[in-house]
Amino acid sequence: MEDSRNANVPTSHLVPELHLRSVPTALIEALKTRFAERCSTALVVREQHGRDESSFEAPPPAAVVFAESTQDVSDAVKLASQYSVPVIPFGVGTSLEGHLLAVQGGISIDLSHMNQVLAINAEDLTVTVQPGVTRKQLNEAVKSTGLFFPIDPGADATLGVITEVTVKLYPLPEAVMVATCAFGSLADAVNTTIQIILNPAVGRARVGCWRRVRVRRDNAAG
Repeated sequence: MEDSRNANVPTSHLVPELHLRSVPTALIEALKTRFAERCSTALVVREQHGRDESSFEAPPPAAVVFAESTQDVSDAVKLASQYSVPVIPFGVGTSLEGHLLAVQGGISIDLSHMNQVLAINAEDLTVTVQPGVTRKQLNEAVKSTGLFFPIDPGADATLGVITEVTVKLYPLPEAVMVATCAFGSLADAVNTTIQIILNPAVGRARVGCWRRVRVRRDNAAG
């Protein structure tokens, strides 16, 4: 039976609004002069960097810059700022929120080539990495220390236009468990999850990111 609480819910506010800004030819020329073959305007490359795992649609960015250093990122951002053009960071394209879509046009900065683990400080429980390092790669690099990075930001994402970040590590747990829960409605699932997260008894066992919790709606309920 269909749950009436979820019926006829408007979804228009979930669709991103497109307010495309023009990207001057002078900017594209300046980027190509600075980055040569590491600045691409090929449609297939732009389309790859203009979509993620969400269902939202938007035109692709005007160009894609493949950064390999902090200086690369700095130069690309400065040029875009000079022409008032939006900049969109790109990691591996696994986001579900549509935040890498060029809803205002602009250029994409691909950070996947900046994928070095710079320093592991096991005594301080920290590790310093470049933005292109994925969660799996990070945990592989530190596993010999008996530590791990527990937070899953969504598949193997990066978090923004950063060129270096130091993150906190934790001792490896003795066991890892995954559970699938069935709820009568989406509202029930959200409320239950919030109660668990806010429960002080959960403590350090609290899951770092709930995006991996699988919620199955029980159509036979209520």
